[in-house]
Amino acid sequence: MTIFKDKQYFRVNLEKEADEALWLRCKSCGELVFKKRVRENNNICPNCGEYFFLTARERIESLIDEESFEDVSKPIVADDPLGFQDEKPYPQRLEEAQEKTGLPSAIILASASISKIPVVIGVMEFQFIGGSMGSVMGEQICHGMEEAIERRCPFVLVSSSGGARMQEGAFALLQMVKTTAVRARLAKERLPFISVMTYPTTGGVQASIASLGDIIIAEKGAMIGFAGRRVIKETIAEELPKNFQTEAFALEHGMIDRVARREELRSELAAVLGFFQEGTR
Repeated sequence: MTIFKDKQYFRVNLEKEADEALWLRCKSCGELVFKKRVRENNNICPNCGEYFFLTARERIESLIDEESFEDVSKPIVADDPLGFQDEKPYPQRLEEAQEKTGLPSAIILASASISKIPVVIGVMEFQFIGGSMGSVMGEQICHGMEEAIERRCPFVLVSSSGGARMQEGAFALLQMVKTTAVRARLAKERLPFISVMTYPTTGGVQASIASLGDIIIAEKGAMIGFAGRRVIKETIAEELPKNFQTEAFALEHGMIDRVARREELRSELAAVLGFFQEGTR
């Protein structure tokens, strides 16, 4: 059964589409803010400090050195191995997600540099079917780690995902094992793997590759967990802490190593990468 199929490849770039709306309203403080000012402020409300959602393009642009982006993604898109259909056929969902995001799949994969340190970086796009991991994302993550091995540089993965993609069933679940196996090769080659968890990092992605970093950094405000709060509460029949599945809870219980504010995330990555670079000399 074919998992991937040939299709016109959408080349990833960092150019933003023109947006006619100059102002937007912050859902936290209710104030109208100038969109350009928000973008210049790392998509953070300049009035109250609330985070606006970042696309994968905006996220990667905020982290890497200017003009260091080189697309290293494989030219593949998902097939429909199960002939899955709920309210819509799976191929229709894929086409709508591609049109909405301008991406062929739910991840951007690039060779770049952060503070002049070469890296291979993968950034998930939550607006592409919830950033769910299907066959293509699993293959791209594995390819990214293999590229890092080939280039002898660290691998950085920025997660924003609801977990495995239900429309691909067991094929999606197998990506957890597949990416974990290739991650072991990265460790064998003694190359750093930095995992960055953002809002949300959940399900099988959180339970597998996102939790296997040598260093795990969470963005402030991240949601980190496997199943939903209601499901867990009903399963164990107990009240959960108010801060359950927050970045603070994850740090307190040893699930992550660091918490960084969005505006500090690039410098945090640079510091960690610099530490590993010094250690190899």
